[in-house]
Amino acid sequence: MDRIRIRGGRPLSGEIAIGGAKNAALPLMAAGLLTADRLVLSNVPRLADIQTMSALLAQHGVAVDPVGNAGRMLSIGGAITNTEAPYDIVRKMRASVLVLGPLLARVGEARVSLPGGCAIGTRPVDLHLKGLEQMGARFDLNAGYIDGRIDGRLRGAKIVFPFVSVGATENLLMAASLADGRTVLANAAREPEIGDLAACLVAMGARIEGIGTDTLTIEGVDRLHGADHAIIPDRIETGSYACAAAISGGSVFLRGARLDHLGATVRILRDAGVDIGEEPDGLMVRRLNGLHGADVMTEPYPGFPTDMQAQYMALMSVAEGASMVTETIFENRFMHVPELNRMGARINVHGTSAIVRGVPSLSGAPVMATDLRASLSLILAGLAAKGETVVNRVYHLDRGYEAVEQKLAACGADIERIGG
Repeated sequence: MDRIRIRGGRPLSGEIAIGGAKNAALPLMAAGLLTADRLVLSNVPRLADIQTMSALLAQHGVAVDPVGNAGRMLSIGGAITNTEAPYDIVRKMRASVLVLGPLLARVGEARVSLPGGCAIGTRPVDLHLKGLEQMGARFDLNAGYIDGRIDGRLRGAKIVFPFVSVGATENLLMAASLADGRTVLANAAREPEIGDLAACLVAMGARIEGIGTDTLTIEGVDRLHGADHAIIPDRIETGSYACAAAISGGSVFLRGARLDHLGATVRILRDAGVDIGEEPDGLMVRRLNGLHGADVMTEPYPGFPTDMQAQYMALMSVAEGASMVTETIFENRFMHVPELNRMGARINVHGTSAIVRGVPSLSGAPVMATDLRASLSLILAGLAAKGETVVNRVYHLDRGYEAVEQKLAACGADIERIGG
């Protein structure tokens, strides 16, 4: 099993290209199920999750073909010949449940395994099912599978989410695009990835109003057609490498990054002493005179994202003073804390909050990654630590970050991947 070895203490300097957003690419690929025509996606990241979604679409009979030699474009389309999303594929990635709405809307039936993914807490699919039921779908849960069917077409409905859910918003947005009549999604998620999906659906012929707000109105159409769509840059990758520049005391240009997608992340990092400057084709990130503690609470967009919590905690572990990090989205997302403490961090967890008391320096140590974002947080800690850090179980990392060790090494980090 691969490991990442880091010898810390080197300020980063150089340029890192920000790839396409994983959390936008996956629902966009699922949207390919909504039409028999070809959906061509560009700026596709090279990630394990993309391979998993490609395998899932192939299971349904839909072709996912590379375009050109760069591996950054995919052409998706074809007839749906199988409506089952099996456990062996779905267990690897929770985003697999996003095929449920498109399958029901396109062919009227679906059999989808309950999903897997990172072990960061319960992420129930209740909101997906309740919303689709309001649109006329019927479901049975059998042996770990969701069996869904409809008579005729899905029907438009007004659906009010009791709390913000990115996945449920995406699933119902796709399903509503082919429903009969008007669907209103109230208290919908506002993440940039939702807007990217909506923009793609509009290019495919969908009729959607309220993009970027918490109320989406969709007038269903009889069919969607193919389109070409460029995936937005990954705001979590952007924030992660901004933390890398800051924790190492370096200066890095993040090519392709978009400031307007970062929400509260940019404000919090600036409060902590990180300089983030906008340029025409990206962001310049550097640490100012020093890092200092700044409290943060994870919230739905445009609040501070839960997917940045672990990386920010690593940054705060070497900041002057104390900070409180409060997690409101997932109940089991502090599993990186014991590993950071092994490296000399002073972090105490109290329920849903963690108190981080900054230390002058961290010490390299063997550590174990527990989930995708925790993997990156340990690499960040390794960049700042004295001595050698070895991050084990980095298969999580490959689900959401492309060529981390190569991008950091190009900016002067002493980092390498060790096989076996």
